[in-house]
Amino acid sequence: MLQPLIFDIKRYAINDGPGIRITIFLKGCPLHCIWCHNPESISPKPQKTYHADKCIGCGECAKACPHQACILTSEGIITDPERCDLAGHCAEVCPTLATEMSGYYKSIPELLEIIEKERPLFDQSGGGVTFSGGEPLLFPNYLNEILTACGEKQIHRTIDTSGQAKTENLLKIAEQTDLFLYDLKLMDASKHKAYTGKSNELILSNLVTLAETGVDIQIRIPLIKGVNSDRENIEASAAFISKLAGEKKSVNLLPYHDIASHKYQKLGKPHHVDNLLEPDQIDLRQAIDCFTAHDLLTIVGG
Repeated sequence: MLQPLIFDIKRYAINDGPGIRITIFLKGCPLHCIWCHNPESISPKPQKTYHADKCIGCGECAKACPHQACILTSEGIITDPERCDLAGHCAEVCPTLATEMSGYYKSIPELLEIIEKERPLFDQSGGGVTFSGGEPLLFPNYLNEILTACGEKQIHRTIDTSGQAKTENLLKIAEQTDLFLYDLKLMDASKHKAYTGKSNELILSNLVTLAETGVDIQIRIPLIKGVNSDRENIEASAAFISKLAGEKKSVNLLPYHDIASHKYQKLGKPHHVDNLLEPDQIDLRQAIDCFTAHDLLTIVGG
């Protein structure tokens, strides 16, 4: 079984499905969206992050590293990637959490124990567990096992997915899932590839196939001015969604905000957002009106 790494566990989540939830974020994603708010989710491997503003220059990380990969300079800590084995010895001794590790493993029993501790909140609010990422469908066997275990305990199960996954894996997971939060970014295949690194053909065909199973689906659209907020894309999105099998799907418009710059800095990665703008009220109003005209319930946020 391919073992996924977890990069975050968010408790008291209220925007990842109904009620109060616990959201498990798995590392690894086949897309490389230039607006990604969780860049640490893209690689399936452990990663070291460094926040220079928190570093006090104590040098403990350099002392703890058995490979001399951490070098203390006047600019802070520099890591030699050729020497670093990502074991995390430096993060373990960092007194200010300037250096941290992103990505750790939890067995199915360990993860189920964490989820069950939130059971009182689930029961009171109608909540449950949400698996997000990254792309959780990259790990179908692990995901199926934990979803089955949650189902046996009558815990509501939600999957947040880009849809960029093998169709057979999607359908297998659908048998153990109560709700899908399905991202729909762009309708034009070439633009989709330019902004995410992949065409949207599989994503769209998977959404059609998934809707035919009758499972509950909510569509999520990250609305970005200059990328997908234009009338042509919104109209194409609304027309496509309205034709999906089953009951009309609800649409969540998620306005883009540039809130992830510090994450890219911590990972030492460039963040190219020059042509990405937050949608204004006119963009939101036009999108809402378009989806409403296709009899689609539309909510901003969520």
